[in-house]
Amino acid sequence: MAELFNLSEALIDVHLAAGRGDRPALRYEGATHSYRDVSRLVACAGNALRSLGVEMEDRVALLLPDSPEFVATFLGAIRIGAVPVTLSTYLTSDDYAELLADCRARVLVAHASVMPRIAPIRSDLRHLRHVVIAGGEPGDEVAFDALTRTQPDELAPEPTTADDMAFWQYSSGTTGRPKAVVHLHGPAVAPADLHGTHVVGMNADDRVLSVAKLFFSYGLGASLLIPFRHGASSILLPGRPEPRLVFETIARERPTLLYAVPTAYAALLAVPERHDLSSLRRCISAGESLPAPLFERWRARFGLEILDGIGSTEIGYIAISNFPGRARPGTSGQVIPGYEARVQRTDGEPAAVGEIGDLLVRGPSTAAFYWRQRAATKHTFRGEWVFTGDRYSVDADGYYTNHGRSDDLLRVSGHWVSPLEVESVLLRHAAVRECAVVARADGDGLIKPCAYVVCAEGAAAAPALADELKAFVKDSLAPYKYPRWVEFIPELPKTSTGKIQRFKLRQTAP
Repeated sequence: MAELFNLSEALIDVHLAAGRGDRPALRYEGATHSYRDVSRLVACAGNALRSLGVEMEDRVALLLPDSPEFVATFLGAIRIGAVPVTLSTYLTSDDYAELLADCRARVLVAHASVMPRIAPIRSDLRHLRHVVIAGGEPGDEVAFDALTRTQPDELAPEPTTADDMAFWQYSSGTTGRPKAVVHLHGPAVAPADLHGTHVVGMNADDRVLSVAKLFFSYGLGASLLIPFRHGASSILLPGRPEPRLVFETIARERPTLLYAVPTAYAALLAVPERHDLSSLRRCISAGESLPAPLFERWRARFGLEILDGIGSTEIGYIAISNFPGRARPGTSGQVIPGYEARVQRTDGEPAAVGEIGDLLVRGPSTAAFYWRQRAATKHTFRGEWVFTGDRYSVDADGYYTNHGRSDDLLRVSGHWVSPLEVESVLLRHAAVRECAVVARADGDGLIKPCAYVVCAEGAAAAPALADELKAFVKDSLAPYKYPRWVEFIPELPKTSTGKIQRFKLRQTAP
């Protein structure tokens, strides 16, 4: 018989058993919640879900901001053997209709602020039995506080094993329809044991601030799975992480670790006022490649490296990362101990040093499969290896460099062109705040680079600036790599987790 293992015990009970129950686990809107407090919240939430008829392996959808309610519901569902499904709070009614129907959630725990997007589709969700409302008036639904307040604050974990389903997360959908990624109890502790230990060196005295949200794989690891495994504390921001709010939170809460995506680091750098980040000892980045100019600007302004890495929802967390003291700007770093990575050609043979190929990763944190998508599962999960869909090269020192997605690379005049390489140059220009390069066919049907540019503050979109940017790239890269078109747009299309949706830009190209 398989050994029993429940993820909630590894994140909560171990600290109570070791006498660390009074240590801070969460900081939220000025209040501190100890590990003992969180244990009680988790028990109340788990018992509340059981009172609604939730059984083992039933899905419980979470549509909540980063908050104690999110943590309690997520771990409470796991504790009773149910499966929490985290959903972005930034989506539309149509998105929620598709995702809730796909995961067949029995219960939805949602914040009152998103209910205007749920109400129109409520009657169409035939699997959904209950909606529980947090943070506002419940209307005709069940109030989270009233439901949990009457429940016992003790709850023995369901006898799950390491191979039972723990939680689902939907992939970000940078290339189209999201897929439900199924994670198991056992592998979910690996990100803390590997990235949390070898890269971050996390300890119980650390205070984590993650700009990435809990519904996002990167944010779930940063704010919950990793700090709770190490007995550290998390500072939760419930709303959108606007730059000034992030700086204010850093000044007030004095975090030691900052997790953000490159887009967020760029937004923080765009704030002209000076801010004190002296409490931070590490800055971590993932979700998309960090351009070298952004790394350099951050280090010049704040004296801190940004430790960029590559992971995915399917891998479970970051598997390749830069390490403190040896970060190389413009790369994703080196393989984290405990993982393996390989770059291979389209024929499956290993790529040579410096040669661009497909990146595959294997390690103890990887997901099991995609829910109800067998073909996609076979494409991505290849034995123990995860096919990432990213194009990479690795140098003689073992540093991995991202060259875009497998469907992003451009074949121009017989040469491969990496959009990220062109973007990295454009981002060095003072007039460029953000940019993305995609393929566009010219009058002869030949593929050429097209740059979509968001102007920096004080810069104005104009034909002269477009010509200047083209020349700027020509001066830095091989001539065939420069963008033949420069289109100025107010903002780049992105997923709810901040990743650029290049496929939407490709769709807009003539």
